[in-house]
Amino acid sequence: MKNIITLSPNFYLSEFTRSETADRYGIDNFPDQDALDNLIALCENVLQPLREHLDTPITITSGYRSPELNTKLSGSSTSQHLSGEAADIVVSGMSNTEVADYIRNNLTFDQLIYEYPDPDTGEIDWIHVSYSSTYNRHESLIAVKKYHRKTYQTVYYPYTYDYFDK
Repeated sequence: MKNIITLSPNFYLSEFTRSETADRYGIDNFPDQDALDNLIALCENVLQPLREHLDTPITITSGYRSPELNTKLSGSSTSQHLSGEAADIVVSGMSNTEVADYIRNNLTFDQLIYEYPDPDTGEIDWIHVSYSSTYNRHESLIAVKKYHRKTYQTVYYPYTYDYFDK
């Protein structure tokens, strides 16, 4: 089977290609070789070291997205999910904010997004992390929903920006 591919000791391709939307619409969400190589690099350089440090499983909530799937999900046309360089993750039983802080302070990454922090607790819904085999910006952002012109939009702030004071 093509999805039983090991990316690192604790991660499999099927975790990164699983998608209810792809299944529902019959979308092929299998990566090309370049995206597969990028997924391996993401696992080897970020996710596997994180897994070993935490000594607990990491759940991939969104991994690789084929162009057709990304369009169906209304994803950004520049999303690193399209190239296999990004994953959205959660760690059950742990603070996602603390996990993101560990990544920011200890691992090499391209982009780290603290997704939708709770205004009262600061706890985030999930972590978006990416890794590039060519150049890593080590960019940390906070994603928040802001109500603007009768709709909610995602706004990104640099990690050091104190968005709770706004």
